[in-house]
Amino acid sequence: MERRETSPLREDWDRMLCVVAHPDDMEFGAAAAVARWTGQGKDVVYCMVTSGEAGIDGLPPEDCRAVREAEQVESARLVGVEQVEFLGLPDGVLEYGVPLRRAIAAVVRRHQPEIVVTGNFRDTWGGRNLNQADHVATGRAVVDAVRDAGNRWVFPEQVAEGLQPWGGVREVWAFGSPAAEHAVDTTETFDAGVASLEAHRAYIDGLGWEDWDAREFLEGMARPAGQSLGVTFAAPFEVFLMGWGD
Repeated sequence: MERRETSPLREDWDRMLCVVAHPDDMEFGAAAAVARWTGQGKDVVYCMVTSGEAGIDGLPPEDCRAVREAEQVESARLVGVEQVEFLGLPDGVLEYGVPLRRAIAAVVRRHQPEIVVTGNFRDTWGGRNLNQADHVATGRAVVDAVRDAGNRWVFPEQVAEGLQPWGGVREVWAFGSPAAEHAVDTTETFDAGVASLEAHRAYIDGLGWEDWDAREFLEGMARPAGQSLGVTFAAPFEVFLMGWGD
């Protein structure tokens, strides 16, 4: 099969908000890209919809919550992200709908990003392996919440409380999507991305992945994406335009 070439992502922006379902989601596909952007002096904020408290079978949720939040904060620090928010919604049972859109719209209004990043919310990863329900619900809600955030008559109680409408998001980028047609060169920041994923040690150990190699795993995605972009390593993204008529 002929490899499809990808287009470089735009980098004419200053503020990015990343909204994903769980701690570790960013690190499984986008952390090296974030390290590139923070290295350029861009402002990047992380928002975790849950705290991943249902992610370690041998650890009760309340204990797991504290562990995974701490791992995420350290993981973010390794790629230059200083602000990590946790919305505290229940892990494993997220539902797409108005409450989730409302929670994410408030975050968008508060941070006023130009670019919003989320994870793949297609049904699969491009093969037979089904995506996880929280990922699908969160990604779908992110796209809609970005539009909600710009309309003062949607969730008007937020406006009354001082969160002004924000319609300045240009694009939503979904990393890891099988429909990705854009990518960003992560050759110089790939090692930071690996370290960021390895910082989720308790989670990885909790999955029982004794012989799992974070670098090998990430290279398996980054090398093909890099080849399609003409570089060594790259992170692929599906781009959703937020303007009207685009």
